[in-house]
Amino acid sequence: MYTDTIISPLGVLAIEASDIGLTRVVFIKKRPMTVFANAITDKAKQQLNDYFSGTRQGFNLPLDPKGTDFQRSVWRYLATIPYGQTASYQDVANGIDNPKAVRAVGAANGKNPIAIIVPCHRVIGKNGSLTGYAWGVERKCWLLEHEVK
Repeated sequence: MYTDTIISPLGVLAIEASDIGLTRVVFIKKRPMTVFANAITDKAKQQLNDYFSGTRQGFNLPLDPKGTDFQRSVWRYLATIPYGQTASYQDVANGIDNPKAVRAVGAANGKNPIAIIVPCHRVIGKNGSLTGYAWGVERKCWLLEHEVK
């Protein structure tokens, strides 16, 4: 497992990768003392820095998230939501051809291990409310506002 971190405007992000792709991008409280990077973590670090500086709208990184088949189908769909746009949980359920799975989509969205790159922050309530976000609604709000500037 390879690891690195970046300091973002929202706090420290840990970046983890296998030899295949990114496995996790998560907010952490403080930077760990050790770094064991590879080409994937280096590329993710650069692309995240570009995203936060406003010069990148999409990511081109190999992904290797761990989860159930259903969770991975939700996460794949999340990656198709365009920069600066949002989708409801119902939209995601419809998009994975499982329209009755709205609650399961919400649960899978909340377990997304690759924050920002797999943009779970772009999923909102059917009525337009921000609803929850594993990393705090304040961060979700910041990310959405950042993308519409």
